[in-house]
Formats: sequence, structure tokens, C-alpha cells
Amino acid sequence: MAAYDFNAPRLFLDIPMHEGARHTLDRAQANYLLSVLRRAAGEPVLVFNGRDGEWRAEIEPTGRKAADLVLRNRIRPQTVPGDLHYLFAPLKAARLDYVAQKAVEMGASLIHPVLTRRTQGDRIKLDKLRANAIEAAEQCGILSLPEIRDAAPLPEAVAALAPGRLLVFCDEDAPVADPVAALTQAGAAAGGCAVSGGTVPLAVVIGPEGGFTPEERALIADRPNTVRLSLGPRILRADTAAVAVLALVQAVLGDGRRGA
Repeated sequence: MAAYDFNAPRLFLDIPMHEGARHTLDRAQANYLLSVLRRAAGEPVLVFNGRDGEWRAEIEPTGRKAADLVLRNRIRPQTVPGDLHYLFAPLKAARLDYVAQKAVEMGASLIHPVLTRRTQGDRIKLDKLRANAIEAAEQCGILSLPEIRDAAPLPEAVAALAPGRLLVFCDEDAPVADPVAALTQAGAAAGGCAVSGGTVPLAVVIGPEGGFTPEERALIADRPNTVRLSLGPRILRADTAAVAVLALVQAVLGDGRRGA
């Protein structure tokens, strides 16, 4: 039997969590649990707040379409999140939702939209980004939510990165070589396994559909502690490139190595 209850629904609740704590479900939460999932009294729901670990709660109906959740016991302690900043040029609405969700699933600890010369969608709704982040966290079992920052011009966002943070620059003009070897070498130069869990502070920057301008590419490439990385012989869409590079970076330098 699996150690984790994959059948129980999972909700993010921004409340202090302790045994016996009670949360009155709002209309959307109640409809989701009682009408959509058809959960009944006493059935389990897993809840987390990003601070106090994960808790097992039980449904306690208070009306025909209303219910409370009563916390019973903590089943997982709070874990230390990874340290991966995801910088990306905003995309159009549907694809922006997708990118935000996948970044959370791939372990981004910070999501930062950056404005470039060729950015197509520059109107960022932070509340929608947060909603997508919460939904992804609920579905993929993580215990922390990423920080979500206001959009900033690319030069400002790059300058704000700590000098010790390794920046992975997805550059379609970089030589097509072994990306695993490139990341391994860059990680060793950046301090490699000096950080708890065998990881190094990381950042990834993804450009817009039209790519970075020559000036923007030079700005990024000239930053110390930056590795230019090709994702292969094909030009990937920005949302595809995001998933590809986040998976690669996590596997080589990030939390994909924990326990190995």
C-alpha cells in the first residue's frame, strides 16, 4: 500500500494548523468537496498552509451545502523548499496559466515575470498567478507555495539576483552541446554541494517567443555566475522550454538529486 493517500482531496488553507482547528469551507470549497467530489461526513481531506506541514482533516457537514473541516493530526512535517527562481517573459493568458502551474510542479520557489523588448503579454494578474500556483501545489503534493513577484524589466530582475546564485540562461544561440555536462561544470564552479541537500541556489531565465534581443542576450551572458544553455537542435516554444529546462536543472543540480 502506498504511504501517501492519493485518493484524499487536497486543499491549501491559509489558517494556523493544529489538532482540533476548525475551518468553515467557503462556497467554492464546499461545492468542490460536497457536490463535485461527493465527499461525505467523516471523509478525509488533506490540508496545508505552507508553514505547518500537511494535516489530515475530516468533513463535518453544517448544512445541505455547507461544511467545516476539522483538523485531526499532522501527517507530514513542513519541509524546507528548494531554492530555484524562475524568471520568464510573460505569455498570453492560457499559456501563462500553464507555465505558472508547471513551474510550481517542477519546484520553483520564486516566480518572477520579466519584461523584455519582445514580450507579447505584459499585463500580469498576480492574483491569477497565485491561484494557479495554489492549484498546482494542491495537485502535486508540495507543502510550500512559491513567492510571486511583480513583473520587472529584465535588467532590474537580473541585477536583483544574488551574486552566488547560478543563473541558467536558455539561449538558442548557445553551442549545441551536452547540457548535463554544462550544468554539472557550472554547478561545481558555483559551489556544487555546499548547500543543504546537495543543491546550489539556482535561477532560470526564459525569453519571449521572439527571443531576446542581442542587447538582452549580452546583458544576461555578461553576468558572472551564468551558464548559457542550449536545449537541443530544435527551437522550442517558450512554455515547452520552461518545462524542459526546469526538469533538466532539477535533475542535475536541484532537488531531483536529494536522496541519491
